[in-house]
Amino acid sequence: MSDPITTLTGAQAARAEAARQTAPAVNAASMEVEHLSAFYGRFQALDDITLPIHPGSVTAVIGPSGCGKSTFIRCLNRLHELTPGARVTGSVRLEGIDIYQPGIDPARVRQLIGMVFQKPNPFPTLSIYDNVLAGVRLHRPRLSRAEADEIVERSLRAAALWDEVKDKLKAPGGSLSGGQQQRLCIARALAVEPLVLLMDEPTSALDPIATYRIEELIWELKQRYTIVIVTHNMQQAARIADYVAFLLAGEERTGRLIEFDTAQRIFTNPKRKETEDYITGKIG
Repeated sequence: MSDPITTLTGAQAARAEAARQTAPAVNAASMEVEHLSAFYGRFQALDDITLPIHPGSVTAVIGPSGCGKSTFIRCLNRLHELTPGARVTGSVRLEGIDIYQPGIDPARVRQLIGMVFQKPNPFPTLSIYDNVLAGVRLHRPRLSRAEADEIVERSLRAAALWDEVKDKLKAPGGSLSGGQQQRLCIARALAVEPLVLLMDEPTSALDPIATYRIEELIWELKQRYTIVIVTHNMQQAARIADYVAFLLAGEERTGRLIEFDTAQRIFTNPKRKETEDYITGKIG
């Protein structure tokens, strides 16, 4: 198999190498998933998943449709439990604290572990400015105008969107292009100052140019955040991931972790035949 670095463009390869050699991320946090199983009523979607999520890195979760990738990432910030009948066993630790232990506020968990969904979902009737602040105002209802202005500019700059929208902040969020809307959603997630950013196939609905910009942004964001991304795109995983978790479901449709390793090893020398078969297109 080819070295994943060779699948990058020249600009992406340079950025990737520079990112690998920089200092650890400023805000990034470590996570540990231990014996995680997830259920929808009687159906078991995930079985006994244990893996580390390293700070200041991009972990890609890959696998065929129906193997539990989206369920897994939703378990990382307790979104899974919002589905009626859904439950989780095992633990998910953020900086050593189990987010599922009694007394932990799920709203606080979702502030510290933000989520960007597959389809861009800005609030269409809110302005770009108010979209960025939507989550912040839940936690800081008495926000001053000066503080709001600073948060909006900082978040839009972090999402590489400021220069494109700074002169139309009062325009509806739904007036932006698909790629811009997704970056607006990223800005909204960053505005609440998370430690971890989860992304569930954030580029699947975007064109190649918008996808490229999001991938570039992910490389920049991992200098400050820990990122977990679900993707069906093997080339994308090879381009942006530091670590890869491969999930696979059997006939009972329960997802299990087949292999977890660095992206380099997964894409060049996987330990498990199932992994090699998936990344080479023989299954899935």
